[in-house]
Amino acid sequence: MAQIINGNDMAQDIRKNLRNELLQFVAAGHREPHLTAIIVGEDPASKTYVEKKVLACKEIGISSKTIVLPKSTTQEELQRLIEQENKNENVNGILVQLPVPEHIDERTICNAISADKDVDGFNEINIGRLALDMECIVPATPLGVKTMLQRSNIQTFGRNVVVVGRSKNVSLPLAIILHSDGKHAAKGMDATVTICHRNTPAKELAKHCRQADILVVAVGKPGLITKDMVKPGACVIDVGISRIQDEAGKFKLVGDVDFDEVRQVAGHITPVPGGVGPMTVAMLMQNTILAAKKQISNRTD
Repeated sequence: MAQIINGNDMAQDIRKNLRNELLQFVAAGHREPHLTAIIVGEDPASKTYVEKKVLACKEIGISSKTIVLPKSTTQEELQRLIEQENKNENVNGILVQLPVPEHIDERTICNAISADKDVDGFNEINIGRLALDMECIVPATPLGVKTMLQRSNIQTFGRNVVVVGRSKNVSLPLAIILHSDGKHAAKGMDATVTICHRNTPAKELAKHCRQADILVVAVGKPGLITKDMVKPGACVIDVGISRIQDEAGKFKLVGDVDFDEVRQVAGHITPVPGGVGPMTVAMLMQNTILAAKKQISNRTD
């Protein structure tokens, strides 16, 4: 049976360390960092995600503000609000909870957030710097996966990694982190990376997955990865999360991996929930503190 990588325990330890780091930061005469979260519309999942982030802020000592805008908010109105927060020196981090309503262009909004306050790491400047092995704010979920691998002592140097999914906010930056050179500023993981996606034929997908020492799945399709697709002893990271109804009519959260079956052959595996999700929130907190420290440094240079 696979060893379970417990994201809840790992994230709790990281939050504790961040709390201690902030106590020293404030004791040195700095104000607590501030995060502004913006929600457009009434999506229940978005509200839940932001609530978790706000609770983490409170636990660690980061001040926060949540702005909820109606679904009818125009793109121009949202951009004006973001610009106000960009100019506010008391705001260190800004995030717009995705997805946004269809009439708003996601890429435009991500780029509207100042790169030095972009704690989600979605601005094209941060993504571009990551691709060039430069120092940047790294997207929280990929950074969470990287941290889970490191803390679990999963070796990546020269290993075969398969990333299933090609989203611009998770899979792409994660593939960049996994394959890039560890000697550079972005501290990549030196793996050999293959990306599969919706147009990868089923037989080819299974073939690639079976060759993976580390298999990362971020699609949002429950049960996509089955036992026969996993190399014995592989590390399986399940980023996907979906809400499904079981035979008894109860709703539950599941990942992209058939957990009960795959854990019989994998060496390590993350659960859903309780795996990557808590780590994403912890990395968002880490990014907010990093942003605050860099802004102070930039003002004193």
